[in-house]
Amino acid sequence: MAAMQTSAATPGETAVASFARKRRAALAVPAIILLYFTYVFFAFDIAGVAAKARIDNVGILLSDFWTYKTHVTRDNRTGEVSVAIEGENKGTYPPGRLPDWVAMQDGVTRVDLGKGYEVTYQGDGASFVVPGYGTIRFEPDGRRIRLELPSETVPDWINASPARVTVTTPEGRFSMTANRTETFRYEAGWELFFFTLDSPFSGKSFSELAHLALSGERLDPSRPNIVAMASDFWNNQMWRHGDVAWALFETVLMAFLGTMGAAMVALPLAFLAASNFTPARPLRFALRRFFDFVRGVDGLIWTIILSRAFGPGPLTGSLAILMTDTGSFGKMFSEALENVDRKQIEGVQSTGASPIQQARFGVMPQITPVLLSQVLYYLESNTRSATVIGAIVGGGIGLLLTQAINTQKDWEEVSYYIILIVLMVMAMDSLSGWLRGLLIGRTART
Repeated sequence: MAAMQTSAATPGETAVASFARKRRAALAVPAIILLYFTYVFFAFDIAGVAAKARIDNVGILLSDFWTYKTHVTRDNRTGEVSVAIEGENKGTYPPGRLPDWVAMQDGVTRVDLGKGYEVTYQGDGASFVVPGYGTIRFEPDGRRIRLELPSETVPDWINASPARVTVTTPEGRFSMTANRTETFRYEAGWELFFFTLDSPFSGKSFSELAHLALSGERLDPSRPNIVAMASDFWNNQMWRHGDVAWALFETVLMAFLGTMGAAMVALPLAFLAASNFTPARPLRFALRRFFDFVRGVDGLIWTIILSRAFGPGPLTGSLAILMTDTGSFGKMFSEALENVDRKQIEGVQSTGASPIQQARFGVMPQITPVLLSQVLYYLESNTRSATVIGAIVGGGIGLLLTQAINTQKDWEEVSYYIILIVLMVMAMDSLSGWLRGLLIGRTART
C-alpha cells in the first residue's frame, strides 16, 4: 500500500492566503456598492428626472420664502381697481391709502415696478413699458386679448394665448384675461407680520411705536397703546399669531401625552415581560410579541387607523404616538430590567420588604437613568413626529403648514411655520437635556 503524504501549509503561505482573501474582500465591497448605485441610477431614471428638472422654479420657490407680492387688480367688467398684499381681502389697502408706487388719477392707474418697468391701466386696455425692449400694449377683444409688441417675435418671457397673456420680468409680473388684469410686484420681507392695514399702528416705524407705547396719546381711549399693540399683533388676521401659538402648544401636547402615556403603560408591562421577574414563559412570549406588533406598525399607520375610529384631532395623534412608543418602551424597559443587579434587590428583601417595596427601592433606582434618558429622547423625537401626525389628524402646527403649502401662494407663511418648528425642536432638545441632567444627576449638555 502506498503511503499517502500530506503537506501542511507553512505559516508564510497561510499569511499570504489570508492577505489575498482580505484584498479580495476589500475590492469586492466597493464593487458591490458601485453596482448597487448603478442599478439605482437606471431603476429610478435619474437621467430622466434630471432632464425634466426646472432649476428656475427652485429659485422662484426659494425667493418666495422671504418675499411677498402685492396685487394691483382691475376687474375688467366693472373697471374697479384694488391693491392687496398677496391678493387677500385681509391685506387690501383701504380707500385713500395706497403704496407710493401706485398712482390713481382720472381713471388711469400707474404701477411703478422700479428700474424703468411701468404698467398703466387706462380704459379697457393696459400697457407695459419694459426697458431695452419697448412698450407692450394689451387690448381686450371680446373673450380674446389682442397683443401689440415692439418686435415681430414673441420673447420667451411673454406667454401669450388667445385668452391670456402673461409677462414675467425681473421686477414684476403682469397678467391679463378677459375678466381681470393683474400686476404683481415682489418685495423682500414679511409684510403685515406685526399689524394689518386696518390697525392704527400699521405703517409706523419702530421709534414711533416705542413712543406710542411709552408716552404717546392713546389711540384707543379704552386701553393703553401697548395693550392695543399686543392685541392687534396677537389677533393679526394675515399671520394668525394666536392660532399659530395654540397650534404649537397642541403639537407639544400631543408629543407629551403620547410619550408619557406610553411610558406609564409600558413600565408595568415590562416587569411582566422580563425573564427575571416573570417565570411564566407563555406570558413573556405574548407580551414581547405584543411589543413587536405595536412598534412594528408605523405611527402614521396608527394615525390613519385611529382617525377612522376616533375622528381627527390632537387626541388621536397622542394615541398614535402612545401605541408606537408603548412597544418601543416595553422592549427597552424589559431589557433594562433583565440586567439589574440582584444583590441590591436581595439587600432590600433582607429587610422584610414586600415585592412592591423591592421593586421600588431595589429595582427602580437602577433603571431610572435608562428610563428617563429614553423617555426624554423620545419626547424630543416625538415633537417632530407630532408635526407630521398633526397634518393627518388635523391638529397642531402640522395642519397649518399643510394648509399653507396647499394654497400654493403664501410661501412666506410656509417658511414662518418651518422656522417655528425648528425653534420648537431646538427648545425641546435643550429642555430634555436640562431635565436629563437635573433628574439623573449629570450636568446638562449645552
